[in-house]
Amino acid sequence: MKTTLLGGRTPRNFLRDYWQKKPLLVRGALPDFKGLLARNDLIDLACRDDSQSRLVIQQKGEWQVEHGPFVARDFSRLSKKAWTLLVQDVNHFLPAARDLLRRFNFIPYARLDDLMVSYAPKSGGVGPHFDSYDVFLLQGMGRRHWQISAQHDRSLVADAPLRILRDFRPEQEWVLEPGDMLYLPPGYAHNGAAEDDCMTYSIGFRAPSYQELATQFLVYLQDHIEIDGMYRDPDIVLQPHPAHISLAMLRQTGSALGKIKWNSADIEYFIGTYLTEPKPHVFFAPPSPPLTQKRFAQQVKKNGLQLDLKSRMLCRGKSIFLNGDAYPVSSAACRLLEKLADQQELAAGEVIAAEAMTLLHQWYLYGYIETGG
Repeated sequence: MKTTLLGGRTPRNFLRDYWQKKPLLVRGALPDFKGLLARNDLIDLACRDDSQSRLVIQQKGEWQVEHGPFVARDFSRLSKKAWTLLVQDVNHFLPAARDLLRRFNFIPYARLDDLMVSYAPKSGGVGPHFDSYDVFLLQGMGRRHWQISAQHDRSLVADAPLRILRDFRPEQEWVLEPGDMLYLPPGYAHNGAAEDDCMTYSIGFRAPSYQELATQFLVYLQDHIEIDGMYRDPDIVLQPHPAHISLAMLRQTGSALGKIKWNSADIEYFIGTYLTEPKPHVFFAPPSPPLTQKRFAQQVKKNGLQLDLKSRMLCRGKSIFLNGDAYPVSSAACRLLEKLADQQELAAGEVIAAEAMTLLHQWYLYGYIETGG
């Protein structure tokens, strides 16, 4: 099905021709889109303890970066141009932001990172740079001038607080207006500057490095393997140099480490828990007072339920992954919970078997889901 979001292209064609291959400019991707929040609403989010925000200021050719949480008076001292406020994970706070992200569900949720929103007065920006992830840059209010380049020179300005390209050479440029959107694959250099007071909605997709995956997998194995035995050397021999590490010790250690094994199930559980692990600043609030499971089931039947805005839920086979934990379930329960993972909500009147209801109530007590009422 063709959509205006992709300029009349089908998701299948977009994935084939553009995803991680080349940029795409879409005029009127969301024709009536003016944004989800106003400047002061974004500032309010930047002042929260549970949000991640940055203030980027350019002054006399120099860059300055401050990290939130901020207080309102931090913004009263700013000039009328050349600064930018960026707030991550806006989808954790606005249901409308989650609804916006759902429009991009032709990309698997396992790849989705967050919705970042930036506000900038005239000339505001974060300088020419490149990202290691895919991003859709959707224009809200105002206009932003974008320049992009496929350049291979990635040398950076020395000692700058941001990763700013030292020699940016734009190859294409446009001014985006409300509802316009620019897709950029990883590594594509770009520079955006506000033409007037404007807000940009960045839908970013996570792309962990292999080094990060390897490091975290080793952490996972640390918690999930057990190697029996203890180092022994009853046949130790006298060494002329007591400080030397013996070949026998190396061989015995190598043999023990060779017992570290993993299989496809380990990889499945690792990637499911790793990709749903909440970011360090994310916390969930249990309901107070909580409903009993019987009362919870009645509420769900009447009003439905939805994932908490901060929850991340994925599935694979008969395993459900939610906020860093794995839950093996039966086939019947899995079908229902897959629906919740896909849609991020269950409608009122949904038939829910006992196994799934028990698990849903447990998640409700953790603050991971909430009833529609």
